[in-house]
Amino acid sequence: MTRHLLALTTAMGLALGSAGFAAAQEDAGDDALRAAITADYEANLEGLYRHFHAHPELSHQEHETAARLASELRALGYEVTEGIGGTGIVAVLENGEGPTLMLRADMDGLPVPEQTGLSYASTDTDVDHRGVENPVMHACAHDTHMTALVGAARQLIENQDDWSGTLVLIGQPAEELGEGAVAMLEDGLFERFPTPDFNISFHTFSAIPTGMITYVPGYAMANVDSVDIYVQGRGGHGAYPHTTKDPIYLASMIVVNLQSLVSRELSPLEPGVVTVGAFNAGAKHNIISDEAHLQLTVRSYSDETRELLLSGIERIAHAQAAAYGLLESEYPRVEIEEIYTPALYNSPELADRAVAAMRERFGAANVIETDPVMGGEDYSQYHRTEHNIPTFMFWVGGTTRERLQSYVDDGVTPPSNHSPFFAPDDPEGTIVQAAEAMTAVALDILGTE
Repeated sequence: MTRHLLALTTAMGLALGSAGFAAAQEDAGDDALRAAITADYEANLEGLYRHFHAHPELSHQEHETAARLASELRALGYEVTEGIGGTGIVAVLENGEGPTLMLRADMDGLPVPEQTGLSYASTDTDVDHRGVENPVMHACAHDTHMTALVGAARQLIENQDDWSGTLVLIGQPAEELGEGAVAMLEDGLFERFPTPDFNISFHTFSAIPTGMITYVPGYAMANVDSVDIYVQGRGGHGAYPHTTKDPIYLASMIVVNLQSLVSRELSPLEPGVVTVGAFNAGAKHNIISDEAHLQLTVRSYSDETRELLLSGIERIAHAQAAAYGLLESEYPRVEIEEIYTPALYNSPELADRAVAAMRERFGAANVIETDPVMGGEDYSQYHRTEHNIPTFMFWVGGTTRERLQSYVDDGVTPPSNHSPFFAPDDPEGTIVQAAEAMTAVALDILGTE
C-alpha cells in the first residue's frame, strides 16, 4: 500500500478541498442525536475506548474484553449472553413487533507492538492460539467498533419510542483469524437467538478522512484462501543434479506457471489474485533438498472464480511434476485450508437504504461509493447461511483530513490498518460518527414511521 493508498486517500475526500468538506458538514447540520452521542462520548465512551485500546486481547483470548462489553450492554438493559462461539457475546432487546436487526462489532486485537506514542497505548502481551506470547495492539480499530456499538446501543435504548422490533447486538471474537463468525454461527447464533432480517456493521479505515463514510454495493471484499503446496523431490549432492529431482527447480516452475491462472484463464473482467507469499526449501549451498514448501494466498469474489483458481493450482502443480518426470506418487501435495473467509457481499437494496439514511444525516458529499478491495472480512459469513440475510458493512474515516493531507504533501504512505503506528488521531470524530450512523440506519430499518 504505497501510491495506491495515497491515491485512495485523495479519492475518498481530500479532493473535495477544505471548503467543500466544510460545506458538506454544514449542510448536514447538527441535531439532538449527534449532541447526545457527543455528550455520551465525553461522559462515557472516551473512557471506554481508552480502556479497550490499552488492554487488547488476541483472537479467541478476548475474555476481559468480552466481559467489559457484556457489562456495558447489560447495564443499558439488554439481555446479554456470554460465551457464544468461545468468547462471543449476544445482547438482545425486544421492543414490540417489527423486524429483527443485528449490529456487529469485532473484539480481537493483533500481535503487533504498539508504536503510536499515545498516552493510553497498549503495553500488554498475550499468548496466542499456538502458545506464543506476543505484544498486542488494537491496530485494526476494533476498539472503535466496540465503543461505537455501545454508543449506538445507548441511543437506541433512549429512543425506544421511535422504533419497534428486535435488536441483536453481537461482540464477535477472532475476526483477525477469520474464525469468529463461524464459531458463533456453529454455536447457534441464529437458532438460540432471534434470527435477523438485516445485518449491519462498520469498519474504521485509516485511509478515509474523519467525517467521511464510504461503501461498496455488491461484492466489497474478497474470498480469502490459504493454500500450501508441498513439492516432493529426490535430494542429493548439488554437484550432481542429474542424479536428483530438484524440488526447488520444480517449485520455481510451479510459481511461474501459477501466474497463468489470472493472466490467461480468468476473464480480464473478473478480479483474482494468486500470490506466493513464502518459498521455503533447502539447508546448505551444495545439497539438493527432498522438499520445497510454497505458501499461497488466493483472492477472488465469486464462488466460480474461487473454484477456477483453487482447482487450477492443483492441476498446474501436478502437471509440472509430470513434465519433470516425477511419478504420480511423487506429485506435490496441495492443501487448502478448510475454513476460509468468503467474499463480503453488501446486499444492494439494503445498501441503498442505509446509504440514504446516512446521507440524510451527514450529507451526500460525506457518504460516497468507492471500489471493492481484495482484503478479507469474516462478517461475510453471516450472509452465507440458509437464511440468506441481507447484509451491509460500511467504512468510517479513521484519520483527520489534516494528517492525511500532510502525508500526501510529504509523499509518505499513511499508516494502514494493522500498522503499529495506526490509531485514530481523532477518536471522538470517528466513534461519534460511527455510533450516529449505526443509530440512524437502525432507526430507519426499525422506525415506526
